[in-house]
Amino acid sequence: MAKRVSVDRWLFGAVLLLVLLGLVMVFSASAVMAKDKFGSPYTFLLRQIGWAVAGLLAMVALMRVDYRRYKHPAVVFTLLGLTMVLLVAVFFLDRSHNTHRWLRFGIFSFQPSELAKPALILFLAYFLENRTREIADWRHTLLPAILPSVIFSALIVKQPDLGTAMVCMALTASVLFVAGMEMKYLGYGFAACLPVLYILLFRVGWRRERMLAFLDPWSDPQGRGFHMIQSLIAVGTGGIAGLGLMEGKQKLFYLPEPHTDFIFAVIAEELGLLGTLAVVALFGVLCYRGMRAAMRTSDLYARFLAVGITSTIVIQAFFNISVVLGLLPTKGIPLPFISYGGSSLFITLACVGVLLNISQQID
Repeated sequence: MAKRVSVDRWLFGAVLLLVLLGLVMVFSASAVMAKDKFGSPYTFLLRQIGWAVAGLLAMVALMRVDYRRYKHPAVVFTLLGLTMVLLVAVFFLDRSHNTHRWLRFGIFSFQPSELAKPALILFLAYFLENRTREIADWRHTLLPAILPSVIFSALIVKQPDLGTAMVCMALTASVLFVAGMEMKYLGYGFAACLPVLYILLFRVGWRRERMLAFLDPWSDPQGRGFHMIQSLIAVGTGGIAGLGLMEGKQKLFYLPEPHTDFIFAVIAEELGLLGTLAVVALFGVLCYRGMRAAMRTSDLYARFLAVGITSTIVIQAFFNISVVLGLLPTKGIPLPFISYGGSSLFITLACVGVLLNISQQID
């Protein structure tokens, strides 16, 4: 029988520090741009504070709700169905930034693709709990398990948002691996995805330009390689201790989306190597404590939930930081807890609330 213990202070503290750092860096990265665009340097900060407060309240509330309450077909399939409807609905709305990613309600906006991640985690945990012994049955276990992820990923790619689609597939693979899936099936899945990735990366003009910029940004420093070079300049000029908070120069209309996709570059420039290592260390603490909770519980449903939540956050952080450092081509994936974006912050904090509840009920 699981017993209730005190909240995981390491996990809670790491998340709280990441959120607070995110608020500071969102203001630093966006103040000049917000002043130029909206007339107030606090526009993005105030919006992010609102979402952060709502997300932290949701985290604390869900931390007190027994995770077993989500283990019900009405919860799982209602969330899957709602996510499907929202992912389709965005295509009937006006485009924003040349994409169909957002549902807008006045000054607020919401990305249904963010809801796809917790929906997949809940479904996989529910579906695989009693099927670990049949995990090698590709027809009755593996295919039904990956079908929602494939459908969601296809809709998200169509928006277009290849980065989030890849996160959905990666978290699915993570949960299946922990459930006992043999590596050969992971290899088969990766091989099946290669032709699709090739078409999406090299047969779509703007993605091909991103790939070429990633391979050699200096071949066109004023064109396709400009953003990557500016990111590397920001990282390189930060040195050990950084230029100081608010003192960065690359955010001044050089870096693309300095308060969202490239906020880690602003951290590197202003807080230096020490600041970036602190961020990586906090994500390391989150990863360790999340996986520790997953491995210490004997409840397979809780294990799969914990692995799904933890791996989703860590995978996104890995992708974002790798892009900023020039290790991966640009994907448009936010840095969890830190990048500006209300729906991402709120849903991620809510998921952490579920993870904290699991950590309190370890055998």
